[in-house]
Amino acid sequence: MKKYLFIFSLLVVACKPGEKSAEAWIDLFNSKDLNDWTVKIHHHDAGVNFGNTFRVADNMIQVRYDAYGDFNDQFAHLYYHKPFSKFHLKLEYQFTGELQRGAPDYTLLNSGVMFHSQDPRTMPKEQNWPISVEMQFLAGLGDGKPRPTGNMCSPGTDIVYEGKVYDGHCLSSSSKTYGKDEWVQAELVVWGDSLITHIINGDTVLQYSKPAMGGGVVNGYDSLVWKPGMPLKSGYIALQSEGQPINFRNIRLRALK
Repeated sequence: MKKYLFIFSLLVVACKPGEKSAEAWIDLFNSKDLNDWTVKIHHHDAGVNFGNTFRVADNMIQVRYDAYGDFNDQFAHLYYHKPFSKFHLKLEYQFTGELQRGAPDYTLLNSGVMFHSQDPRTMPKEQNWPISVEMQFLAGLGDGKPRPTGNMCSPGTDIVYEGKVYDGHCLSSSSKTYGKDEWVQAELVVWGDSLITHIINGDTVLQYSKPAMGGGVVNGYDSLVWKPGMPLKSGYIALQSEGQPINFRNIRLRALK
């Protein structure tokens, strides 16, 4: 009996609060190539990596614009090939370089990771953003003003925050401000269409729930995909490109049960 009680106590300690059980961690990025990923860039068909926007170097996924010229609203996303519903995602990001010529001012030191996104293959050539929820990444502008990261933005979606549908597009987190060229660890814990938690460098900085299709911002989508009010229980994960060079590494995920 004592042996069984000891084993049970170990199991209890091993499960973090809110995580009933989980699969093993898997690497979404193999540090060598983008074979498990699909690119979708505004003005281009899915699968066209215009200007080699997303590339692999030094064990990182790099977002670069040296072949662009003017940015021309070529907002882009790099999608992992498999959808997920309940998961814990970890990655590290680092802003670098200068904002590409012609990119909007609001994209300065701005990027993110999308989740519960539509399949990139359902996006027409001229759709600007995926219908999804975004964990937004920002870096400080060096002006001494706070600029939190790990925020929420909602292209084509609605979320519930503090008991009611949030009526804005982006929702700031409580995180510290981190600078350009600084590596930051971001974590995202998603329970389907239930609770969603944003974590930055180990600190919980934002929680909300009940993502559903709705809201505005997205243009050029296929009307057959648009179903306002439909709960978003699963979808694709994508790294964002908005005109600011950025690096991503150590992208890992475990499915939650």
